Parts: sequence; structure tokens; C-alpha cells
Amino acid sequence: MSFDNSTLKLCNCNKTMSLDAAQIGRALKLGTTPVVHTELCRKQISSFSDSLNGGDCIVACTQESSLFSDVAHDAKSVSPMKFVNIRETAGWSKEGRQATPKIAALLAMAELPEPEPVAGIGFKSEGAVLVIGPGEAAIEWAERLASQRSGGLGLSGLSVSVLVTDGKGEFPAERRYAIWSGKPSGVSGWLGEFDVAWTEDNPIDLDLCTRCNACVRACPEGAITGAFQVDAAKCRSHRDCVAACGDVRAIDFSRKPLVRKERFDLVLDLSNEPLWRRGELPQGYLAPGRDPMEQALAVAQLGQMVGEFEKPKFFSYNPKICAHGRSGKTGCSKCIDVCSTGAITSKGDTVEVEAHLCLGCGGCASVCPSGAMTHAYPRTGDLGRRIRRALSVYREAGGRDACLLFHDGEQSRDRIATLARRGAGLPARVIPLEVLHPASVGIDIALASVAWGASQVMWLNTPHQDEAYGEAMRRELRHGEAVLQALGYTGEHFRVTGVDEVPAFEREVWSLEPAAIAKTPASFEASPLKRTTLEFAVEHLHKQAPTPVETVPLTTGAPWGALAVDRDTCTLCLACVSACPESALMDSGDVPRLRFLERNCVQCGLCEKTCPEKAITLVPRLNLTAAVREPVTLNEAQPFECIRCSKPFGTKKMIDVMSVRLAAHSMFASGPALRRLQMCADCRVIDMMENKSEISILDPKQ
Repeated sequence: MSFDNSTLKLCNCNKTMSLDAAQIGRALKLGTTPVVHTELCRKQISSFSDSLNGGDCIVACTQESSLFSDVAHDAKSVSPMKFVNIRETAGWSKEGRQATPKIAALLAMAELPEPEPVAGIGFKSEGAVLVIGPGEAAIEWAERLASQRSGGLGLSGLSVSVLVTDGKGEFPAERRYAIWSGKPSGVSGWLGEFDVAWTEDNPIDLDLCTRCNACVRACPEGAITGAFQVDAAKCRSHRDCVAACGDVRAIDFSRKPLVRKERFDLVLDLSNEPLWRRGELPQGYLAPGRDPMEQALAVAQLGQMVGEFEKPKFFSYNPKICAHGRSGKTGCSKCIDVCSTGAITSKGDTVEVEAHLCLGCGGCASVCPSGAMTHAYPRTGDLGRRIRRALSVYREAGGRDACLLFHDGEQSRDRIATLARRGAGLPARVIPLEVLHPASVGIDIALASVAWGASQVMWLNTPHQDEAYGEAMRRELRHGEAVLQALGYTGEHFRVTGVDEVPAFEREVWSLEPAAIAKTPASFEASPLKRTTLEFAVEHLHKQAPTPVETVPLTTGAPWGALAVDRDTCTLCLACVSACPESALMDSGDVPRLRFLERNCVQCGLCEKTCPEKAITLVPRLNLTAAVREPVTLNEAQPFECIRCSKPFGTKKMIDVMSVRLAAHSMFASGPALRRLQMCADCRVIDMMENKSEISILDPKQ
């Protein structure tokens, strides 16, 4: 999308913003000064209408986007339109007069083309909904849904079932839907395919029960509820109820607890705590708790979840470079640990992502050290282009010490708007960038942003987002901050804030002082390969560094590092080479030598866990010398030559260790067996065939 003076529609919203049109025009290279309207959505709406069908149209207003869209629709306009909020994000601030560079940056990002579409994940829901919870609330809402279904009040696509969890409530007079009772034991799945399991331990089989109430009347203790549950504390085992039930035989006190499992399209969970134990709930699973208002809002959503749906496939996974495991040993599990939906599970040496459960937070990609997991919506390259464009135009317009604020389009957007309407607004140097989830912006983009000229990067989390994301981001960013501080870039460059109230957010965003930046911004583009982007960013920051050190010590969990090998205990078995998923460890052909390429190491620890001699130790650090790109020798040894044919095989140290350890074993008590340890594989077989004096398994038993 591109724009000019005629298709860029600026408005100062009834003169509540100070817009320097000339400065904006120069920064955006429009050639002329754009017109600033005062009432574009009212008296000057004709100016907007006249610009339609003249090319791309960018309107610097989001409040009246519906109005402008309706006008364009009525005019049968085919002009692509974008709406940019420059009011709450820039103009409405106590630094609004200094916000022109930020406004230019926000408009410049809108000029970029839309990201390429990604593959979709399909869902199909036929409206089978299970209401789970205490009997009174569950049956009441089930009755309303069933009535709306039969009355044609907009929820006709729903088919209702109920699982009563407390045995209370009163069953309806009509059997219009299934009602079960029991203790839920598990919920899994996603929209259209939820599997719910529960244990039925009630003596009354609700499928057989005719609800004739004969048992209720017959029970002398009143131990049977209106939901046809037997209260064990009241029951005195008279068994009058069994007699009253008669030939229906719905009551059986000898009935063993039954585990039942059914599939549903939707789940309305009215329990105090959601039965879904993970942090984020999947689409189609609504858990409003016991608040009647929240329950009503949840029920209103159910009718919108019937039909066929599609969402983007938010991730891309390359198992070839995944450092999760090798040969049964587990290395990195950061993506599994951070995923709040349980979408990522271990699959042996690799991981598996259930795309239907993935909500697109991108936390897995942010913590992945190798780049095996990447965020595809938007792609890294698309996000990088937005950031570079924003920072470039911001500088050209005279802006300094830019701070990027990543936030989502839900509660975070509302907080920014409320801060502008009721508080001081955002500082003029804080540029908000809306993403699907702030956790999708990892250390690669963070360091790259500083290399591109940002003074700081800030992440705005909100209470509806799992706090585990914030903690994971802080851990990762500590490594990036350590690198910047070691290079002499003083100040706080990264901050993850999870404040709830707007006043607290206001204090956070205004208290952040500008941090040191590189003198010359980098020009590289963000690579789809995470390690490449990190390498570009670190290389540029090192060249521009006030204190260009050679090595930066880091803490456990860093994505960079070296290995320390105890040469006294290492036998050069090279099991670590086979375990390394990143080709950081290498052998040397026919020479017993262990080599290491530090550039490739992600500190997954698989080599350390695989080493039978426990000779390997991880050394988290960032090596900024050229040696990081060259293989170094960690250990080497004298090769051992076969005592029969003189062919080199193994190492002398390894053969000596094996000989000592196996000398006391009964199988190697004889001289020939022990000598064969010193032979190559071929000579071992030949020696066994030639030695006729040894007992063979083929010899007949005497």
C-alpha cells in the first residue's frame, strides 16, 4: 500500500491534537504537505469521499472506521483502506506536541504491504454442547438453551447435554436432553472434538430411570435428591427405593463405579475452577465460573460457535534442528514448558504440536534456542520490516531514543486508549506495535531492534495472559541485556511489564529512561532463521560497542555457549557427536579427535547428558571473536592399532579402560577373549573361527 497527499487523510480530531503536516510530509516523502482536517468524520466527510477510487487510502482515525467503511461501501469503492490510530497512541499525550515523529512512523507502517497468508487449520462444530457444573446452575442454563432451541431464538444450532457434578438440582419435567451425574476426570480436545470423561458412582442409572419419583417417595430418610442422586450420608440401606423402582431396575446398590467418556463440540464449564487445568482455554471451552453475568456472556457466545471455522497455523516446526532429545535423552524442553494450552508434547526425540490447540502466542518460538520452532503469523521477516520502517521514519522525522512497545489487540490496546483519555498518554518516544501476542517477540527481534536503532523494547502483558509467558520472556531477555551491558550499552533496554491497573502502567511507561544505542543503525533484514538474526544483531552491536569485549559470560539457559571437556576422563567414544542436533560437535574422520564449532551450540545439554564418562560441562557465554566460526579441538588421543592387522580403530585410552573394566568378568577370564578387545571387528571374527579349543554354542552337550 502506498499513499500521497490525496489518499492520506489526517484529522486533528476537533483540534485536540497538534499535527505538524509539513514534518509528516517530509518524513513520508510525499512531495507536498498533506491536508490536516478538523472534522473529517463530520463536516468534511466529502473530502474522504472524493479520495475514494483514487488508489490506496489511509485514514488516521480508528474511532470512526465503521463510518468510513460504510461511506466507501455506499460509494461502491474498491480502494484498499487502512485505519491508523494516531490519537490515543500519539496525539493525546502530555507530550503530544513532540509526537510528530511517532505519528509519521505509525503512518509509515501502514504503508507496508499485508503479510502473505499462511496455511489454515479447520474446525467443524455441529453445536453439541455439554454443560458441566452444580445441578441447579447447570440445569437452569440447559433449560434456557433447550427452550431457545425449540423456540427458534437464535441458538437453534445447539444440542444440549448436562453433567451434574454435585447431585443437586431438580430435573425438568420433560426429557428433552441427556442428563448425567458424576465426577469429571478429564477434558481434552478442541472446538468440535472435546472428549469429556467422568466417573458415575450413583446407584441410580439415569439412562434407565423414568423419573417417576417412586424412589423419592419411598425413601424414609429423604436421601434421594431431585436430581435422582442417593445421598450416602442419609441412606440407611432400607432399600425401599429398589422395591419401588420395580421392573425398571434403575437402582442397583451393587453397581460398580463406571468411567464414561463422550465427545462434544462445545463445553460450558460452570465449575468454580475450570476442569481444563492448563493456563489458556481452547476455543469452544467456556469457563465463566459462578458469576451469573459471566455465565450469561458465555452462553451468548455458544451460538456463534456452530459451523465450520478456520484459523491460521501460527507456527512452523523443523524437527531436524530441534534440540529436544536424542536416543531417549531429553535436552531442551523450553517450548513444552512455556506452552499454556498444552499444545506441545514430547514425541521421543522431537516434539509434536497440536495445531488445533495452538492459540498463536508464539512463546514457543521466542524461547526456542535453535530456531526449530518459528512463529509464522506474522513471519519474522514481516515483523522485522515493520520495525525497521517505523524506526527509520521516526529518525528521519527528528525522533530520538525510540522505545518500541509490543502489545496485543485486546486488553492492552484498551489500556493504551484509557491512558490517553484519562492519564498522561504514551511518551512521545514510545511507539506502540500491535502483535497477536507480545510473547511472540523474542530475543532475536529484541536485539535486532536495538541494532536497528531502538533505545528500548517493552512488552505489555495483561492479566488475561498466562504469567508464565512473562517469566519466560524475562529469563530470555536477561541474556540479551547481559550482552548489551557487557558491550557498554548502559541503561535498561528490555522491560516486560504485567501491570493490571492503568495508573501502574502509566508509572511504568513514563519511568523508563532512554538507554544507550549504537551510533549507526544496522541495515540487515530479519532472517527467518532465528540464529542468523541473532548473529547479525550481535555482530553489528559488537562493531558499534563502546567496550567491544571478546567474551560475555552468561548464565544457565543462554542460547550461546561453549563446552569444557575433561580430557582425563573422556575416552573419545564420540557418543556426544551423535547426540548433538546442531552439528556443533564433530569427529575427525579416521583420527580420534573431538572438535567443536561454538557458533552452532545452543546449550541444549544433550552432549552432557549422553556422555557416559560425565566428561562434558556446559559453559554459557557469548564468544564475539572470529574463533566462534572455526572448529576447535576439545580432545584428541593416540589411535589404537589392531594387534592382528595393525588397522587403527578406537583409541588407546578407550581400549585400556575397557580391558581393565572387563578383566574381572567371567566371559573375559580367558586370555583369547581379553585379547580380542584389542582387535578390530573383522579380526575378532577371524580369531574366533580359528581358535578351535574354545567352547562353542554349537558343541553338543555331553
